Amino acid sequence: MNPATASNTESIRRRHAMVERQIAHRGISSPLVLDAMRSVEREAFLPEELREFTYDDTPLPIEAGQTITQPYIVALMTEALLLKGDETVLEIGTGSGYTAAVLSRIAKTVYSIESYGQLASQAAETLASEGFHNVHVLQGDGTLGWPEHSPFDAILVAAGGPEVPRSLKEQLKIGGRLVIPVGADRRLQELLRITRLSESDYTTEELLDVRFVPLIGEQGWAPERPDQQPQPSPPADRAVDRAVVDDREVARLIAAACEPFSDIDSVDLAPLLGRIGEARVVLIGEASHGTSEFYRMRARITRELIERKGFSFVAIEGDWPDAARVDHYVRHAETPPSEWTAFARFPTWMWRNGETRTFVDWLRAHNAAHEPAQRVAFRGLDLYSLYSSIRSVLDYLKDVDPQTAQVAQLRYGCLTPWEAEPATYGHAAITGSYRSCETPVVAVLKDLRRKEQVYAEHDGERFLDASQNALLVSNAEQYYRIMYYGSRASWNLRDGHMFDTLMNLLQHHGPESRGVVWAHNSHIGDASATEMSRRGEFNIGQLCRQQLGTAAYSIGFGTHDGTVAAATDSDGPMLTKSVRPSLEQSYERLCHESGAPQFLLPLRQPASQALCQALMKPRLERAIGVIYRPETELQSHYFQAVLPRQFDEYIWFDRTRAVTPFETAELKGMPDTYPFGL
Repeated sequence: MNPATASNTESIRRRHAMVERQIAHRGISSPLVLDAMRSVEREAFLPEELREFTYDDTPLPIEAGQTITQPYIVALMTEALLLKGDETVLEIGTGSGYTAAVLSRIAKTVYSIESYGQLASQAAETLASEGFHNVHVLQGDGTLGWPEHSPFDAILVAAGGPEVPRSLKEQLKIGGRLVIPVGADRRLQELLRITRLSESDYTTEELLDVRFVPLIGEQGWAPERPDQQPQPSPPADRAVDRAVVDDREVARLIAAACEPFSDIDSVDLAPLLGRIGEARVVLIGEASHGTSEFYRMRARITRELIERKGFSFVAIEGDWPDAARVDHYVRHAETPPSEWTAFARFPTWMWRNGETRTFVDWLRAHNAAHEPAQRVAFRGLDLYSLYSSIRSVLDYLKDVDPQTAQVAQLRYGCLTPWEAEPATYGHAAITGSYRSCETPVVAVLKDLRRKEQVYAEHDGERFLDASQNALLVSNAEQYYRIMYYGSRASWNLRDGHMFDTLMNLLQHHGPESRGVVWAHNSHIGDASATEMSRRGEFNIGQLCRQQLGTAAYSIGFGTHDGTVAAATDSDGPMLTKSVRPSLEQSYERLCHESGAPQFLLPLRQPASQALCQALMKPRLERAIGVIYRPETELQSHYFQAVLPRQFDEYIWFDRTRAVTPFETAELKGMPDTYPFGL
């Protein structure tokens, strides 16, 4: 095989793998759309230097400050147009021409408008050279449409406007669909599908939350104001210099106000514990799901809270059944060995790592010196363990109420066909190809709660476990149905579930109980202080503040650079990736410029009012989850926040390293009840 043939074969393999893993696997089911995505060579529409990222499911930068849209979003928007193959389609925002190429593999004719002349000419040339002869490109104002070729069966807009342009609605054929991102913020939008019913009537459906470049034009956003543009004139230069001076001053204020420390094991946490005071819930975050320093410092603080303040439980951003295995181990519960391994699904490294294991072993040793009723619990807040939770509920009911167990098994049977891939159930339910399981699943939860007094008298701890698993099943069933409607609804349901679980734990452990929450910064910081609120999202941190006030204390983390354990794609392998240095205009850059390598920074009770005021200016903040894509760092991992409103305390590590995942050999010889067993 010659090199050119081998390269083409590899490109086809990667393209088909992307379509299966990132598009079909996530619910796109239209054969026309999947075939179109498989047939278009995305690399032809990318600059040479970005072609190594061709089949990563991520947006990529192109000329004129624009982007080539993420493949999954291209597929989702195309499927939302409900094309059958003989339509005339209008696309607004040609960009590189990739989306137009995909549309052309389905539609009869595609008309595409691009406002930037350089992009329009390049896209037209690429489309022609690649054989997409049914695509016609025009340079112009996309918000005005292309009336000469209207009406259109479908219109796709690849830029976000403040509202739906009137001209595009008027150029839509009756029965036609218009898919467009719309939002009051230039950087955040909601993807809408508009269907024209008659000359004057339209319906609107919300699809999901997205981020697109602004739709510039007469019926879209105005160009950025001249005073917001970089200018070579002296006044603009002085403004830039002034900003640099201001940031340097803020960095100096941070250096003067922070509490530096040299080592996690020896840091004096007495001042922090004093600030926490009598708080009933302490929420401790992380800026990634794979940074050793965040895990070790969080564990160190938690140990102090347990030993010196008598905290009752630790509740993590992990599934209830997995955490229950750990809980049985650390509280020396007499339970049989489990047939499954805790935290064995993606991302395994998030909890199956040396840092978590060290804390779990410490907690078991700590609890050994206490009576069972005084032992500290280890709980899970999340809702992804749908089928493990079903099994737990049924096992419990078979022991305490076999007749009810039989009924519950029949009710849960509705979900049985989807055990291997619950997300597929959600897609089937919302498209009408499979009935919703909501009613029978909720009925199991109601039965449990109706018999709470009888069951709890038998064994209150086991009843808590069963009722939480039943609640998880109910919320997870809803989560998998609504995840296809948009990230706002599914995010809010997930964080609402975590908050409800936390409140249930406080109630179960008694009025004097106190809990520690371990979760990502994006969950435990107050969402109302970030751009999440503009998307209509809330989180457990915001709900805790609303419910508990100052009795909730939140601690965020940050870093400048180093390494992190993360994947490139969902369900992908863990990689140790280099964390890029923090961006200018970010809180992380201010902390880096302070010159202090690691410190605690009080925000609720700041040492300097001048610093507090300076930090109230909204800035960028970085969030790395289980996926890290440094090639699109700004778009994928930064958001706007007001740090002193988001957290009560901020802990900084200038350089960090990745967590240490388990090596299989390390676990040999452990007891059968060990939660991280092979």
